[in-house]
Amino acid sequence: QVQLVESGGGLVQPGGSLRLSCAASGFTFSSYRMSWYRQAPGKERELVATITSAGGSKNYADSVMGRFTISRDNAKNAVYLQMNSLKPEDTAVYYCNARVNFVDYWGQGTRVTVSS
Repeated sequence: QVQLVESGGGLVQPGGSLRLSCAASGFTFSSYRMSWYRQAPGKERELVATITSAGGSKNYADSVMGRFTISRDNAKNAVYLQMNSLKPEDTAVYYCNARVNFVDYWGQGTRVTVSS
């Protein structure tokens, strides 16, 4: 079955960086677009970034444009989110997402806290 496992979250100071990873299994990873979402306390889950199956096209939320970079390694069945210049408002649980055969799959999430 489809499994997504995120890692790489933690506590970081404002202006710092983190790299999130998502290991995927149970589907033909290289055939599907992948996304990162986040959910801050008391807020709805929001789309952060999306990358197409071959990695040729990427889209970002306005709030992270220029600071975050999504990438993927189809040989490793993994997708990444490099987060730079982190701000307190980036604090959230970050989720990896795959839509496979019209069904959304989610990982368990990894918590990112940006605080001094």
